[in-house]
Amino acid sequence: MFSTIVSPQQLTQLLAQNSPSCCLLDCRFSLADRQYGQRVYSEGHISGAHYLDLDKDLASAVAPGTGRHPLPDMERLVARLRACGVTAGVQVVVYDDCAGAMAARAWWLLRGLGLDSVAVFDGGIGAWVSSGGTLSREVPAAIESDLESTPWPGHWSGTGVFSTAEVQDNLQQAQFVLVDARSAERFRGEQEPIDPVAGHIPGALNRPLTDNLDQGRFKSPQLLKQEWEALLAGRNARQVVHMCGSGVTACHNQLAMQIAGLNGSGLYPGSWSEWIQDPQRPVATGPA
Repeated sequence: MFSTIVSPQQLTQLLAQNSPSCCLLDCRFSLADRQYGQRVYSEGHISGAHYLDLDKDLASAVAPGTGRHPLPDMERLVARLRACGVTAGVQVVVYDDCAGAMAARAWWLLRGLGLDSVAVFDGGIGAWVSSGGTLSREVPAAIESDLESTPWPGHWSGTGVFSTAEVQDNLQQAQFVLVDARSAERFRGEQEPIDPVAGHIPGALNRPLTDNLDQGRFKSPQLLKQEWEALLAGRNARQVVHMCGSGVTACHNQLAMQIAGLNGSGLYPGSWSEWIQDPQRPVATGPA
């Protein structure tokens, strides 16, 4: 069973087994076109894959004071996952077409529900097609699984979920370090194409999610460990809390640390878009 990433070869082997031992979830999505994911899923997906929408399934509606992608209602998410056949003991593989930037959110949420056998398909649907895999337009029937509703964050192996209040308190007495997955330009405040305020939370480090990749695939565990340890400068994984613009691509950095064997980091789901809801919260610009 896989808990971080699977390769095209490994996925092919999983799907070749006779028993229903693998559940596929298509998580393609675009912030620039919110209908994109459902549209490209309808045009072709890995056979047997169910579609999860970032806005509808992996997040809840924006409310006053929240970021752009608040955590979903967990009971509703569990019901959706049951219809996809997700349950304990079945290998779940999530994929997208942007090197795991969206699929990692599903990976993180499912891990938080206590499911250990959840992995991101390394390279996404592009790697599947490049390796000779075919696509299907057939939408699989709903499968009512016996997935139990586990109090969230269940058996999550990380230190947990951090609130804006905890992040703000950390400014006074640093117990952890924030690692921001946004691009360097956005982190430094040089450009901000999505949120109304540019910059970053004071004291945060910057590790753009693209630094985890080599030609659209995750770097080796050894290289990731070397790079992350250099960034953290002696801090251990449990002193790390990941963030980004809205708590989605931050999961990519946490996944990269898991691949590197650096387990136990946390996540700030509200991230930058929630932090800036209160103009009294401090904002920094320039490099870390």
